[in-house]
Amino acid sequence: MGQQTKYNMVKETIKEWITSGEVKPGEKIYSENELVKMFNVSRHTIRQAVGDLVHQGWLYREQGAGTFCSNKIQQNGQPHMQENEQQQPTNGNGKNIGVITTYISDYIFPSIIKGIESYLTSHGYSLSFACTDNDIEKEKQCLQTMLSRNIDGLIVEPTKSSSYNPNMNYYLELEQNHIPYLMINQVYPQLNPPHIIVNDENGGFIATEHLIKLGHERIIGLFKADDLQGSNRMQGFIRAFRENNISLFPEMIITYATGKHELERMLEKLKELFVSPKTTPTGIVCYNDQVALAVLHLLRDLDLKVPDDISIVGYDDSYLAEASEVKLTSVAHPKTQMGIEAAKWIVAAVEKESSEAIPQQSIVYEPELIIRNSTSVPNKELLENK
Repeated sequence: MGQQTKYNMVKETIKEWITSGEVKPGEKIYSENELVKMFNVSRHTIRQAVGDLVHQGWLYREQGAGTFCSNKIQQNGQPHMQENEQQQPTNGNGKNIGVITTYISDYIFPSIIKGIESYLTSHGYSLSFACTDNDIEKEKQCLQTMLSRNIDGLIVEPTKSSSYNPNMNYYLELEQNHIPYLMINQVYPQLNPPHIIVNDENGGFIATEHLIKLGHERIIGLFKADDLQGSNRMQGFIRAFRENNISLFPEMIITYATGKHELERMLEKLKELFVSPKTTPTGIVCYNDQVALAVLHLLRDLDLKVPDDISIVGYDDSYLAEASEVKLTSVAHPKTQMGIEAAKWIVAAVEKESSEAIPQQSIVYEPELIIRNSTSVPNKELLENK
């Protein structure tokens, strides 16, 4: 992994801690030594990334005390609102589109937002961004704010979509006011509005079947349980076992939810499986590339090599898929294309004269598996010890 890639990974992860509220304004971040161990990078890389974040205002230093989180992004339970600064109308229509995502500044979200922003600004629309941190109460605040701003249309990524959403009335209010809205990545099944999503059930299937075709049978699935993406990927994982007539045991699925320590708890459960050769998996299907990267670090601590000892499949084909020494096999996510298509849809809907004429067509992308060097045939010794 190149120096620049390691630097970006450190920088983006720290920014995510800040924007997600994991590290709050005024709180001290990890020490330099802790960050070196955590990211498995050089001290120079940590200093470069932290120094840049200090320069940009995300962090501040206190002499003799350490480095702390600043108030770059509004916290205290309020939604993170960010007015679009690239308002260069070409047709002067003065219309404003709201964009609500679960997160803004990390992972695949900048690419999605870039696609939305590039199309809308070139067509004379201004934007208001907000993020919910996958928190129902913050979603409520974001929706209230958007409605108070009299937005002309809304692109929204649902929050905790696997369960009933108590903010349904705000979406119904949008419909009553003939304000078109589109859901991306996930969808609230109760509303079933126009949406642009990936066929995540099939994504989970092709990721799992890839390992099965290589000869793996004891495959662990790690899935997020509080959104439909995780639920659908898990469904595809289970289908792959059934269609290939392979037994699937309960301990082969480990779930986690949104929360500060949820990922750590899931990794601890995974670690327990490596105590005995009989429970040690030969393959792991991960909810996304972020989880896959965390699993890579865990396996490194256990002195297990990927893919020699164990194969890993990620999801989303994000920048993280190539951010470590082991390049991840991963299911592709359309990212920028999804953003552009969402922007095209909302423009078409806003420019219709009546709500009856709003385009109803949804888009479901079929996933593609990008094969790299994190997957191979299973280790024969592990198979013999099963």
